[in-house]
Amino acid sequence: MNNLLKQKRVWLLLLLPLSFLFMLLAKNNPLIAENFFAQGIYKWVSQALSVVTGLFPFSLLEFGIIALIVILIVFIYLLLQNIIRNKQKRFEIVKKAALNLLCIASVVYFMFAMLCGVNYYRYPFSHYSGLQIQPASVGELYELCTELALQANTLRSKIPHVDEKGVTKVFADGYQPVAEQARQAMTELAKSYDTLKGYYPRPKRVMFSNFMSRTEITGIYNPFTMEANVNVAATEYTIPATMCHELSHLRGFMREDEANFIAYLACMASDDVAFQYSGTMLALVYASNQLYRQDIGLYRQLQSTYSRGVALDMDADYYYWLQFKDTVISTVSNKVNDVYLKANNQVDGVKSYGRMVDLLLALRRSKIT
Repeated sequence: MNNLLKQKRVWLLLLLPLSFLFMLLAKNNPLIAENFFAQGIYKWVSQALSVVTGLFPFSLLEFGIIALIVILIVFIYLLLQNIIRNKQKRFEIVKKAALNLLCIASVVYFMFAMLCGVNYYRYPFSHYSGLQIQPASVGELYELCTELALQANTLRSKIPHVDEKGVTKVFADGYQPVAEQARQAMTELAKSYDTLKGYYPRPKRVMFSNFMSRTEITGIYNPFTMEANVNVAATEYTIPATMCHELSHLRGFMREDEANFIAYLACMASDDVAFQYSGTMLALVYASNQLYRQDIGLYRQLQSTYSRGVALDMDADYYYWLQFKDTVISTVSNKVNDVYLKANNQVDGVKSYGRMVDLLLALRRSKIT
């Protein structure tokens, strides 16, 4: 029995170097990462798993985190109790516990590598969109921003529901209709891009969204359950784009800049004005942030073109997130996120989110030509 247990542990521990090998292979061979993993193993596993987990109305990720905390507390309690009762064997007890934890970590990382990590090295979305990324002048960036601002103003005037402060409301009819619309938006976009085709579950609301806001996170994709989890405490007009962003990860596009761009395209493919507005505002915020870094004067000119409704929504979003800025939780969360992104082929870390603007500029050029 002991020998069998040792053999199982050896096999489980071997998954760790095997994971590193797969990641290294994918990093140096995008063709393999794309065809064997992203369009092969991952494509079929992710869809099958998302169908099953989609049957649950609640977030399995959230439930799993709560369960994990309870399990860890019980594990530590039992471990300490065992050490106290068997002081002479405490070294062996700790050694065995550490080995078991290492086996679990090995399995978890192997699953992460197969269901998520390898996808960071696949072909970029621009490979499928046909968009050519190239340098842009500040003038071209400003033109993009003004077009987005005009579009945002027009769409904002069509928003049917606002709160008592005049800020856009998206959940006037509840959460589920919006989640269903996000699923439909991604399905509609997939008609134009074969690589996005497949089953899309409804994104799930996070019960502890207020705590999630403290970490400054708007959504989480869970590769272990293939769920798109959404922070519903955030400013409502931003949530449709967040839903589509997280759903884009289910098709294996893990880079944040690409997920944002896909979310923008999906929102614009929707026939729901709230989604179109959310996607346009997402694009406008990222483009205008880049403009601010390049030319504050032009940025101020751009701001003066915002309608009252757009300005109200932007202010609401700004002041909502301001309350969580530079807190201990948000600082730690941002640091962890930055390290995670850099460890997964996004060398700019959190800054890589801004690269979405390059894709927006490329899309604009393609329409002009």
